[in-house]
Amino acid sequence: MTDPLPADPSQLFERLFRTIESRRGADPSTSHTAKLFQKGTKKIAQKVGEEAVEVVIEAVKNKRERTISESADLMYHLLVLWADARISPHEVWAELARREGMSGIAEKSARAFDEDK
Repeated sequence: MTDPLPADPSQLFERLFRTIESRRGADPSTSHTAKLFQKGTKKIAQKVGEEAVEVVIEAVKNKRERTISESADLMYHLLVLWADARISPHEVWAELARREGMSGIAEKSARAFDEDK
C-alpha cells in the first residue's frame, strides 16, 4: 500500500494524475473519471467551475472541514481537466516555478501582454 501523504505533495498529484489517465477509455459504468472523459471537455470544465464555486461558498461560510473537502474535489476535477487537455502536472509546476519570486503585478502584466499577441 502506498503512503497516503508523501513528503512531497506533488507526488500525490502525480499518482492521482496517472490513475486519472488510466481511466481514459475505461467503462463509464464502473468509473466516475471515465464517465467524465466520455462526457467531454465542456462537462469536465463545468465540474471544475462548480467545485470552485463550492470551495468559495464553504470558505465564505468559514466551514473549514467543508472547504478542505470541496478543495479536494476541485483538485481532482482540475486534474481530470488537465488530463483531458493533455497537460501534465509537471507543466503546471514548471509554470509556477517560472513565476516564483516574480511580483504578481509584473507577472499578470506580462501575461496580459503575451495574450494580446
